[in-house]
Amino acid sequence: MFKRIFTILLLVSYACNTDADFDDETIGCSSGLTANATFAQVKDLFQGELLQIQEDLIIEGYVVSSDRDGNFFSVLHFQDAPENPAEGFQLQLDIRENHLLYPVGSKIYIKLKGLYLGQRRDVFQLGGTFAAFGTTSVGRLPALKAPEHLFVSCDTPVEIQARLIALDGLQTSGTNTLVQLDGVEVIAEEMGLPFAEVREETERTLKDCDGNTIAILNSGFSDFQSEVLPMGNGTITGVLLRENEDFFIAIRSLEDITFNAERCEELVTEFTSNQIFISELADPNNNADARFVELYNSGTEALDLNGWTLVRYTNDNTEPSSTEDLSGLVIGASQALLIVANGSVFEEVYGFPPDLEAGTNSPADSNGDDNLELVDPFGTVIDVFGVIGEDGTGTDHEFEDGRANRNLGIQEGNPVYTFSEWEVFNDTGEAGTTNLPQNAPEDFTPGSRN
Repeated sequence: MFKRIFTILLLVSYACNTDADFDDETIGCSSGLTANATFAQVKDLFQGELLQIQEDLIIEGYVVSSDRDGNFFSVLHFQDAPENPAEGFQLQLDIRENHLLYPVGSKIYIKLKGLYLGQRRDVFQLGGTFAAFGTTSVGRLPALKAPEHLFVSCDTPVEIQARLIALDGLQTSGTNTLVQLDGVEVIAEEMGLPFAEVREETERTLKDCDGNTIAILNSGFSDFQSEVLPMGNGTITGVLLRENEDFFIAIRSLEDITFNAERCEELVTEFTSNQIFISELADPNNNADARFVELYNSGTEALDLNGWTLVRYTNDNTEPSSTEDLSGLVIGASQALLIVANGSVFEEVYGFPPDLEAGTNSPADSNGDDNLELVDPFGTVIDVFGVIGEDGTGTDHEFEDGRANRNLGIQEGNPVYTFSEWEVFNDTGEAGTTNLPQNAPEDFTPGSRN
């Protein structure tokens, strides 16, 4: 602990002392350095492998991170302008309490010669080196080496203008810059939790009123670790971080959060309706690859099928053999929706693309002796074809080499199979069905109720 405090005090004295006995480079306060490279030019030096920079390059930037409250550790984030930055960078730095040396808004110069440039999870980093398990990567720049590379301008620190961004418009160029999100809130499932678990880096989740999300990254060693996540909705300011395609935001302190507005109204994305039902099943006699299941919405409004599933019970099985998630599909009012086994064959045969290709052995790929259930997001069976646990062969729900077509008078689903609601064609004619194999495309009407 004594060594740590001594090192910090030594560096602080270097940064703040303006006595004539110290030149600018020694004290880390410089008015004579000039940048001769941009962030983009430095990043272009990287060719896929760890690089020690040999050129006498200098970049300048403005500090945006702060480890004052412990949410940042041994890293300095800086951007190329105090407002509307083009890019950001991060420097791995083995100096604790570095906010005392490099406060937010400080203009800094970095002499790059001798530093290492690399990428970790698609994000550029500067620093020293770190070797482990036979691999060398960018590591922390030792504290005693920092004065050789990192200099604070003698200019007064400026106010950094956080760039306002939207969760549906995140861009990689914003990585390591200070950003602001408006109209966000902690998701309901995490309300009442602390910012972080003790001594563990913890991700919590923010969302906007359109359902877009981003993780807020919190250190388990931060001063606000045990504070409860805020209620309400509002503004958060922080450094935009990234790992490959995943974005995060990290605050400097609780002062970066202002959640005083009302929370978003809960988005209801899961609905039920008995006006969605199975209207046609196809197992064409002449082309097994042209099989399909048609659903129909007899209602007057379109319905989002988020959470709905179509379930197949093969032969006499009482456990599902395949389940198709219909989330992401919307079925229009008085419209049909087509789920098929083979999308390219379906389009070739019937002349238009399906709504969903479910694939081989899916609920859309029945050979006519299987049973199907249409299940809503809440687990309720809305409609059924066949009798679960009964092989369809020789029954009134066999449509092998044929077709099962819902009678036009039926306008809602039925969780109990009722033969009188259907016209069933097959190659046997058993149990009141019609012995008349059906060929595609002429004997089928996918997309319309005929």
